[in-house]
Amino acid sequence: MRNERYWAVVGLVVCTLAWAGNALVARATAGDLPPIGLSFWRWTTAMGLLLPFTVRGLWQYRDVLLARWRHVVVLAALSISSYNTLLYQAAQSTTAINLTLVNTGLPVAAFVWSVLLLRIWPSRLTLLGTLLSFFGLLIILSTGQPERLLSLEFNKGDLIMVLAVLCWGLYSVLLRHWMLPVPGLVQLAALLICGVPILLPFYLWEYSTTGAMPVTAQAMGAVGYTAVFASLLAYWAWNNGVRVLGPATASLFSYLMPVFAAMLSVLILDEQLRWFHFAGGTLTFLGLVLATRPGHAR
Repeated sequence: MRNERYWAVVGLVVCTLAWAGNALVARATAGDLPPIGLSFWRWTTAMGLLLPFTVRGLWQYRDVLLARWRHVVVLAALSISSYNTLLYQAAQSTTAINLTLVNTGLPVAAFVWSVLLLRIWPSRLTLLGTLLSFFGLLIILSTGQPERLLSLEFNKGDLIMVLAVLCWGLYSVLLRHWMLPVPGLVQLAALLICGVPILLPFYLWEYSTTGAMPVTAQAMGAVGYTAVFASLLAYWAWNNGVRVLGPATASLFSYLMPVFAAMLSVLILDEQLRWFHFAGGTLTFLGLVLATRPGHAR
């Protein structure tokens, strides 16, 4: 059990690292790639890569999946069809710091949904870890200047991101509440099979109004990265983390996204690593260590 928790934590760290890269892709391609088109081809590519390895499992667990098809459809709509599509849409009209800041509402959303649907309250240790992680995050977002947070302005993109966070928080809680007795990759394949068709009408609408997804090196690179790392790898790790640690604890790992985003910006964009990156990152990791200790409420 302890070893399972360890690998769940490792998986969630890798997951948030992949999603930090996804946020950078969203900002880097804003205005160049259509947001729904990026989401559609990301998931279509991921489905094409995964299905050959999961067809046998889907057939083996077909009775379970068909018996719970309503649950599968709802989970697919909230995750595959909604969250990243909304994130890409939000990235068209908001700044990177606002995008990251709003996404930190995920633990709050998961906490509220957990209380409402599962009647689960976090322990004092989890609350302490959450506060430490959140404080570390504020240090990074404010670049060590608290007054900077007061000067942030929110717009349409931020409101779209709020909706995305609510969708993901609900997905995480329902994923635990409706635990599907199937292997992780089979579950992900089932979500893709349901989620891509739900997304198709919105993609066709975007196609008719703004045009097709361009076939460029930038587009293929964005689709390739998001399909393999931000989709297949990250979603499997997230689903496993929710199963082992619970939705409230797993959602705390979203605090690592701005930490990793700052690190990636240093490596990719040649930005300077400052004291507040170290201070905020240390507090964030310390909070997660406290929150994921065995024995707390999930």
